[in-house]
Amino acid sequence: MTSYYLTHPMHFHRTYGYAPIGFNGGRRMPVDVSSDEDAYVIRAAVPGLKPDEVEIQIHDDIVLLRGTSKAEEAEGREYLMRELCPADFERRLQLPEAVNAAKAEATIENGLLTLRLPFAEEAKPKTIKVRAG
Repeated sequence: MTSYYLTHPMHFHRTYGYAPIGFNGGRRMPVDVSSDEDAYVIRAAVPGLKPDEVEIQIHDDIVLLRGTSKAEEAEGREYLMRELCPADFERRLQLPEAVNAAKAEATIENGLLTLRLPFAEEAKPKTIKVRAG
């Protein structure tokens, strides 16, 4: 269990980049990746972000999710602890098969990004009809 101890007020401008004990070393957005019969579905936590603050790039079987979280700026406020700092984050996911980026759909609702990536035509199973010989 991680314990945080509040001490004297810290000024944000002097401690930018400060990582408290137990910090995971970076801002990583948690994701769930699943698939159904014709697409991969990626769900990522992006609390407080608007659709124009999230960037999605797709190249074959690689999906890149990138964004910047913004923090409230308050003049003259002294913080005892500050973890809601502006930060860039990025997740790069390699899927088992290529996807059709032209038909991808992304929505953000209640801080959850849902990305639906249809399988590429060459990745879909093909049925071969057997003829009598």
